[in-house]
Amino acid sequence: MDRSLIDRYEADARTPLRGIAGLSPQQLLAFPVPGTWSIQQIVLHLLDSDLIASDRMKRIIAEDRPALIAYDETAFSRNLFYDRMDATLAAELFAGNRRLTASLLRLLPDAAFTRVGRHNERGDLTLAGLVQVYVDHVPHHMKHLIRKRELLGAPMPA
Repeated sequence: MDRSLIDRYEADARTPLRGIAGLSPQQLLAFPVPGTWSIQQIVLHLLDSDLIASDRMKRIIAEDRPALIAYDETAFSRNLFYDRMDATLAAELFAGNRRLTASLLRLLPDAAFTRVGRHNERGDLTLAGLVQVYVDHVPHHMKHLIRKRELLGAPMPA
């Protein structure tokens, strides 16, 4: 197991906080690209997705071949009041969850990263594979968040 994967996973802990720094509530809720998520929706999605990922990782660690159930991210965004939640609190929770989950992952022997969970849509997922999915998840969404900031005239602070 390449332990740098855990470092890369933890490295994005504060990325959503940096992504919303200096934005007004109106900017967080704006739709500079029609038909896509607002910056706030992206941040709430990142939190919910990471909480689900942490649960999945813990199940793989603790249980034998646990079932991992898919969820509908669009339904979450539409029905969980993403537009009325606190984006800063969500970004802070994301940071804490990433750091705590990384701490757990660092305690594991290398062999634990070959443990498998059964995803109902993706099939078998190893713990290492799941960590990799979430290492890639934040940069994927941040490129959209950064573009939205630019369109709103509020580029990412240096």
